[in-house]
Amino acid sequence: MLLAIDSATQILSIALHDGDALVAECTLRAGRQHSALLAPLIERTMAQTGLSSNDLTALAVAVGPGSYTGVRIGVALAKGMAAPCNLPLVPVTTLEAVVAAQARHHDDLPLIATVSAGRQRVIWAEYRFEGDAWVERRAPQISDWQAILSHYECPIRVSGEVSSAGLETIRLAQENGAAIELAPGSERLRRAGFLAEIAWRRLRAGDRGSFPARQIRPVYLRGPA
Repeated sequence: MLLAIDSATQILSIALHDGDALVAECTLRAGRQHSALLAPLIERTMAQTGLSSNDLTALAVAVGPGSYTGVRIGVALAKGMAAPCNLPLVPVTTLEAVVAAQARHHDDLPLIATVSAGRQRVIWAEYRFEGDAWVERRAPQISDWQAILSHYECPIRVSGEVSSAGLETIRLAQENGAAIELAPGSERLRRAGFLAEIAWRRLRAGDRGSFPARQIRPVYLRGPA
């Protein structure tokens, strides 16, 4: 059984996945309450599914980019659970989790995957669907919604965390003729179930010893000066 943890932004999500099926998942907008909510949420979810920490064979954690504090809380807890039992801990970035939730498209539209960076800033990267997978075409960076949209005159898809200000900016751009497709809310929500599935694929593809907890490091981005 694998436990996946994502506390990288104000969205808090955990999942239990046995390698074949998603056993449990809980995702909520937690604001700044991660330190108070995360451990009890894991304990309660495991108890409700009849599991204990002894049933865990691996963990996965969102390593960022995202909120400095949020990322550290999730990474610290995951390392604290994995290290004493020498369990593999698989790092997954927040943008990878966003992209994993997106439907497979065979057209050439760029996908703009987004994560909140606070203070009206956005962490984003561009992906294209090539072959049978999404491929990163523009590296993650931090800017605001106006700056993101200014990069594109062609049609684009947007998915991930979109603030109310971001929604307003996108809708104004659409009213002015911009061809922006906004993913449904269910696809935009960053869920630990997708993080867990990414982790299982990596565990199956490599040596379980390739994911020691001690080597996990948060991923941070610095915005423009």
